[in-house]
Amino acid sequence: MDSLFESVEGENREERLAELARQVSVCTRCDLALNRTNTVFGTGDPYSPLMLVGEGPGENEDATGLPFVGRAGKLLDDILAAVDLTRQDVYITNIVKCRAAAQEGGRLKNRQPRTGEIRACNPYLQGQIEAIKPRVILCLGGPAAKTVIDKDFKITKDRGKWYDVDGIKTMATFHPAYVLRQRGDDLDRAKRAVWKDVQAVYAEYQKALEERG
Repeated sequence: MDSLFESVEGENREERLAELARQVSVCTRCDLALNRTNTVFGTGDPYSPLMLVGEGPGENEDATGLPFVGRAGKLLDDILAAVDLTRQDVYITNIVKCRAAAQEGGRLKNRQPRTGEIRACNPYLQGQIEAIKPRVILCLGGPAAKTVIDKDFKITKDRGKWYDVDGIKTMATFHPAYVLRQRGDDLDRAKRAVWKDVQAVYAEYQKALEERG
């Protein structure tokens, strides 16, 4: 990671993130660069103790350059609002900064990022974590949890548990897009699980604010 920060070591958090965002904007480390409209670096408060990490940009995010817009983004806003947070109170990013998509029926459809793509983008995510120094990370969905917590992470079995990741309290919950795909009892269960997880994360967020003074 030192190579990403050699030129910005003495600068403040915003400047370090701005330099990383500049590097991302011209990145060609993997083939996701070939079809992107915009890179999607991250948004929110770089001084927040809480960082949210999702999977990657979709069509709406690729068009706007912002993470979590569209239906999944609206649900994320609602989840945060349930514990009196807005996206301006946290920092939001993804494990990959370009849209992963494949041609299907004559148009590009979202797909999961591949292992090599995640690996190529990981220095940028690690750079964001290094710059922001969050006290708490909430992974949204399995791919984010496998990248940040453990490659063998199982979202249905391991969500809602706390993990220590380099001294950072880290938890995973279901991705908002997954929740939106559920119906009936499955939807109720997913909503209850996310609500429980977010309450636990909020308690740690509050504790971090109090300790900061």
